[in-house]
Amino acid sequence: MNRIRGSSRPFAVIGDPIAHSLSPAMYNAAFAALGLDAVYVAIRTDTSALPHTLRAFEAVGIAGNVTIPHKVAVAKLLIRVTPLAKELEAVNTFWPDGGRLVGDTTDVQGIIDALEPLESEGPWVVSGTGGAARAVAAAARELDISLLVRSRSRDREVDFVSWAQQLGVDCRPDDGSPVATAVNATPLGLKQSDERPFSHRRLAGCHTALDLVSSKGGTDWIRACSKRGMQVADGRSTLVAQGVHAFRRFFPEVNPPKEVMAAAVERELSR
Repeated sequence: MNRIRGSSRPFAVIGDPIAHSLSPAMYNAAFAALGLDAVYVAIRTDTSALPHTLRAFEAVGIAGNVTIPHKVAVAKLLIRVTPLAKELEAVNTFWPDGGRLVGDTTDVQGIIDALEPLESEGPWVVSGTGGAARAVAAAARELDISLLVRSRSRDREVDFVSWAQQLGVDCRPDDGSPVATAVNATPLGLKQSDERPFSHRRLAGCHTALDLVSSKGGTDWIRACSKRGMQVADGRSTLVAQGVHAFRRFFPEVNPPKEVMAAAVERELSR
């Protein structure tokens, strides 16, 4: 852990819940490895406090990240966002510039980077319709892969598919047709009692599974997919990948220590 001084540059991740976040361990390890005078903390922020938190961050120049369930809301609250964040209406990274916070999303490239070593193929099916699912849709567009969408809410599912189609994604509601890759973009898996995002039967013929949730030993769903012989990765791979890209927003002239960040996440999950 870095020694915190009066000169230390503050960073924060906001969300609700937030106690499970691995971001502080990951970024503080990177700061220490590079000798940067900075500290990163997690701040639980409920929906009612979100606008006030962002204004306070803007006033004092705090940079950081956004996690569940605030990615879409933050995109609407910030005055300045990058073209991609505006297009997706979702933000996971922010930093001060000229007295304002700038919002961006590094989730899209993080998802692409996490899937690359798994040799993922299409079509994909995604569970969820929030900010993380929007990044999955943008990644599918980038790779020219068709996407099926499922949600507990039929209305949210229909609205998401319409939004994704306008984005230029080959997208439709999940109709049970064969897919090669399944992605969990919901919070399911944060609790051991959570149900799985996809049934055993739905994954018939599916080769790859990516869970955007992280847990010690992998989520129950990822462990089940691994037992089926599927290529799998959980949220730690996406966290590190998007974190590397976010780090470059925070420190444009510094090369992120990816291996250090990955090792810190693994240590935290092994405790």
